[in-house]
Amino acid sequence: MRKILILALSLFVVTAFSGCSASSSNESDGKNGSDKITIRFAWWGGQPRHDYTTKVIEMYEKENPNVNIEPEFANWDDYWKKLAPQAAANQLPDVIQMDMAYLSQYGEKGQLEDLTPYLENGTIDTANIPENNISGGKIDDSLYGLPAGVNVLSVISNDRLLKEAGIEFDSQTWTWDDYEKTALLLQEKLGIYGSNGMHPPDVFFPYYLRTQGERFYKEDGTGLAYEDDQLFIDYFERQLRLIEADASPTPDEQAQIKGMEDDFIVKGATGFTWNYSNQYLAFSQLTDDSLTINFPPAQEQESALFLKPSMLFSIPKSSKVKEEAAKFIDYFVNNVEANKLIKGERGVPVSTEVSEAIKPELSESETKIVEYVEAAAQHASQADPPDPIGSAEVIKALKDVSDQILFKQIKPAEGAEKFREQANEILGRNK
Repeated sequence: MRKILILALSLFVVTAFSGCSASSSNESDGKNGSDKITIRFAWWGGQPRHDYTTKVIEMYEKENPNVNIEPEFANWDDYWKKLAPQAAANQLPDVIQMDMAYLSQYGEKGQLEDLTPYLENGTIDTANIPENNISGGKIDDSLYGLPAGVNVLSVISNDRLLKEAGIEFDSQTWTWDDYEKTALLLQEKLGIYGSNGMHPPDVFFPYYLRTQGERFYKEDGTGLAYEDDQLFIDYFERQLRLIEADASPTPDEQAQIKGMEDDFIVKGATGFTWNYSNQYLAFSQLTDDSLTINFPPAQEQESALFLKPSMLFSIPKSSKVKEEAAKFIDYFVNNVEANKLIKGERGVPVSTEVSEAIKPELSESETKIVEYVEAAAQHASQADPPDPIGSAEVIKALKDVSDQILFKQIKPAEGAEKFREQANEILGRNK
């Protein structure tokens, strides 16, 4: 008996210092000493997300007494720093909250399970989930992540500031020129920023390309899809004009924003802010001003808007409890009571039945988000494929070049050439 206790203690110490849970390191069948099935569930987010996710886990465990769910959560940066060594050690959590920027990296390297069989056998019920809400997690014919919710790009406006400036606009039809003129007018009339600027560039430059009928990445991920660098130049020259007119913040002013509570729209320092639709809720809660969620400019051109998975749920190939992990994912996306706690914080629910069922539980701001996404879905086009392998490097290159342009260290034309060279060198490795 004493030897068993010593062995158990040794295993505990090794596990604790390796950063891995006992369920993955010494219990290959996913069961603990009480014959419970253990599911490791990892996610990133802030404290409100941690709080309600813990409650959802408790609900699931109560309804499934044979299941024990071990939470592993962190902020965005720490989350990915932790996930990489777990992947290298073949010890990824059983359910991974996944981002589109990393789906290809993990999926195409053979680290993620194809979820298609779990949809086909009904373990994950998709009867009320439109195909358009599922396809964002596919690479070729394999579903490496089931979207937890969907978002749409938006421009959030401060109603009080627009009224004071005497500005009215129709977000259904406004153009890029309308957007620039409105931003300049806000600065002229009120001495504030017209817009927070389109940050980060890896989100909003691809949207700009869609309004021009172009795409950012080639479908096979081997290079940039757009061929005319004038599109890059036009995008950044517009930003420079707004910065020079004090209608948008400089990059160093933007860098001082450490959290949503410091955002220009919350402080009443800008008329518009570019964000995803789910961020409207936090902004509306952080200010006494009335805010409106609007379509971005030129969204009617080329049906530029698209439904983007806010995040996805993936199961690693290394998991020993794939079936139970799939059941938990099904619960997260399809259980109405669980989603009454989630309230669309991870994006508007992918299930139309769940989305409709939780509406009576939503605040006015939460309802506006759901209605906005539903309106956008009526004329949104298909989302781009998941970002290719190497996209993280491409995004860094774009941000670096963007900073150099906006700090006036290089001209947009030079930046366009520099970025293309760097991006195609990175993506060329996929050939």
